[in-house]
Amino acid sequence: MTEQARDTEALIRDQIEKHAVLLYMKGTPQFPQCGFSARAVEILSQIGRPFAYVNILENQDIRATLPAIANWPTFPQLWVNKELIGGSDIMMEMFQNGELRTLVEEHSPAPEEN
Repeated sequence: MTEQARDTEALIRDQIEKHAVLLYMKGTPQFPQCGFSARAVEILSQIGRPFAYVNILENQDIRATLPAIANWPTFPQLWVNKELIGGSDIMMEMFQNGELRTLVEEHSPAPEEN
């Protein structure tokens, strides 16, 4: 493994460690760059809790390395509490049966009341 590959893997593991709810996606929540990422953002937006994201189109090293770490070949990838949940199809299924809302609310603080 090259030094750059080790650095990329360390960066990914650090991101997963630091963020309770993390979406690796194509684009940003404001400008998703694929339909699957757009659907993932829409699902998380409906839950209404804060989440972090990484635009894999801006970091080809993450885009190339994460599938091997996650053992999941496609994007988006949702990670909650340091565990891979899956892509937009799994997110949709879990959202529809209520599991995803429960999981995200358990690990992401409610927005501050004004």
